[in-house]
Amino acid sequence: MQTQIEIHTAPLNIQACTDWIMSPDSGGIDVFIGTVRNVTKGRAVLKLEFEAYNKMAINEIKKITKQAFEKWPVQKVLVHHRTGTLQIGEIPVIIAVSAAHRAAAFDACRYIIDSLKQTVPIWKKEFFEDGEVWVAAHP
Repeated sequence: MQTQIEIHTAPLNIQACTDWIMSPDSGGIDVFIGTVRNVTKGRAVLKLEFEAYNKMAINEIKKITKQAFEKWPVQKVLVHHRTGTLQIGEIPVIIAVSAAHRAAAFDACRYIIDSLKQTVPIWKKEFFEDGEVWVAAHP
C-alpha cells in the first residue's frame, strides 16, 4: 500500500505527481486534476480560498485511501491538496491512482475525490464581484 498524501500552500506540480504514481506493473493510471473555474451557479468567480485543519485532513485522507485499497486492487494512491488563495485556472487538488487495470484506477479515483469532498476538513470560500460565500464542505 503506497500512498503520498500532502497539503501544500505552494502550487501543485502535476508532473511530480504523475512521475510518482507511475509504476511498471500499472496498466492503468487515473489522474483527477481539480481546477478553479470562473463561474459557479451563474455567478462570476474572482478567486477561491481554501483552509484546512491539516492534521485532521491528512488523517481523514489516510482513512479514505485505506478504504480505496480495500475496495479495489490498486497499487499506488496520491492525494495532494492546496490551501490558500487560488486564482482562476489554478489547481487546488490532484488525485492519482495506479492499478494493473484501468477500471480499478477509475473507480478508486472517483471514490477518493467524492469522499474527500464529503468528509475531509478542507473548506472553500468563493469570492464574487458582489460578495463571498463559504461552500458547505460536508453537505
